[in-house]
Amino acid sequence: MAGQRTGTWFGFGFCGFGQALGAGQTRQVLGPERLQAPADLLHVSAGWSYTALVTGAGRLQLSGAVCDEADGCEDAWAAERLLVVVRGRELQGWAPAAALHEKPLWTRVLEPDADPRPRALPLLPGAYVSPRPPFYRPLPGGLRARRLELGSEHALLLDAAGQVFSWGAGRHGQLGHGTLEAEPEPRPLEALQGLSVARVAAGGWHSVCVSESGDIYIWGWNESGQLALPTRSLAGDKSAIGQGTGELYTWGWGKYGQLGHGDTQSLDQPRCVEFFVAQQLRVQAVSCGPWNTYVCAMARENKTKSCL
Repeated sequence: MAGQRTGTWFGFGFCGFGQALGAGQTRQVLGPERLQAPADLLHVSAGWSYTALVTGAGRLQLSGAVCDEADGCEDAWAAERLLVVVRGRELQGWAPAAALHEKPLWTRVLEPDADPRPRALPLLPGAYVSPRPPFYRPLPGGLRARRLELGSEHALLLDAAGQVFSWGAGRHGQLGHGTLEAEPEPRPLEALQGLSVARVAAGGWHSVCVSESGDIYIWGWNESGQLALPTRSLAGDKSAIGQGTGELYTWGWGKYGQLGHGDTQSLDQPRCVEFFVAQQLRVQAVSCGPWNTYVCAMARENKTKSCL
């Protein structure tokens, strides 16, 4: 399920449990460092205390508070109390502390997928995985999901037509419906009607989408500057990530170096991560954990000297 990807992976931020992050010799990495990981690494999913790495050969490696390995894995999704793995047509849910060679908590045979486009956990054919029971949750009939992201208490879905839906808790405005009320079922965002959206992402209590034309829309909690708007307080639990023409911009909470600027400052304005520009690297993919960040990048064909 995880898409094929080539490039070099880097990490920065919190690694107090020994997660694969740079050299892995300190509690935090303040700037991008190359991961000590297999060359065919395709996908990274980060929980708070452990990280799951999936290689092109189907090998799953867990590092941090949980350390284990297993073969025959196509995709993995790491949550603090649940590790979900796709093996062939079987979906498996594991207690992270349990060895991958023991019995999973539960298994489920995946339905055939009529959509040829690659999808990634927590999204499944016609359903999605939740870190809390019920772990397998069907999507409403007729909703053709392209991508699904989970925040701490809400979900954000992008459908095949480029429309955005949200549901779950809304007390921080993370649903984008103009209220703080919860929504039990997927509801389209009226403010984005008529706009074709290309990507969505969910932070702890905020949401982000990028239109097909490259415009970024952000809403929800701004306690740490996650919305790239001025804030009186810079204390919180999340950061925000953006990409422009292959460059990486970060902002929000930075206590553990998860913004990648070589310090622990928090920011309420986007700032380019200079490391990738200086190394002439084009960012291909970003995976955010609660307190750390993983980035896949490859050499640029056209050289550039500084961030835009």
